[in-house]
Amino acid sequence: MTTDTAAALAMGLYVVGIACIFGLRTWLHRRRTGQSGYRGVSGAPGSAEWWGGVLFIAALVLAAAAPALAITGLVPVPAGAGGVLGWMGMILAIGGFLAVLVAQSGMGSSWRIGVDRTEVTGLVTTGMFSVVRNPIFTAMATALLGLTLLVPTAVSAAALVCLIVAIEQQVRVVEEPYLARTHGVEYADYTRRVGRFLPGVGRSRPRGSNRTVHTTTNPHPSKDTL
Repeated sequence: MTTDTAAALAMGLYVVGIACIFGLRTWLHRRRTGQSGYRGVSGAPGSAEWWGGVLFIAALVLAAAAPALAITGLVPVPAGAGGVLGWMGMILAIGGFLAVLVAQSGMGSSWRIGVDRTEVTGLVTTGMFSVVRNPIFTAMATALLGLTLLVPTAVSAAALVCLIVAIEQQVRVVEEPYLARTHGVEYADYTRRVGRFLPGVGRSRPRGSNRTVHTTTNPHPSKDTL
């Protein structure tokens, strides 16, 4: 795989992937529930919640810009890109986008983008959510990692960093506290059993444990902002 082919493939995968996980998913959700599922960026400007939303948007913009700049030659792709690295990136990107769609479907009517603190949705703990609490975010990061391997530039790396920081902010500052308040004991038990982004990693400690207690409250179970 040449660097030009890798850049074109990255752009194509990005366009199709975003169209499906946002456009197609929104259309299906509206058709099923009568609403789009969008709740927007929460928090006052400058707050942790607000920065999470801003960085998420920045990640999407940079992820689109990286292959576009590589195709036009405005940002050179390092020599040696493509090849095995490109094939690995393609596999990760395709697998990541498909996993996002599967996880979104598993949320059913509880799927949302953003959090409305006055709203109560069901706590989803089955399917991919029985393995990790935030499978949509994990899958999105995997897809973007794949695109970064296809077009390994500073722009694509910045997109990946922005996405990871945005996800951490959204999950820990916005969604986990919301789910803890909304679902109480049921959610606390869920966080003790299932890891945050990876299987077994980021589980909360039982109360009364000698070790530090981690309040692991997260979105996906009931809102996987994506």
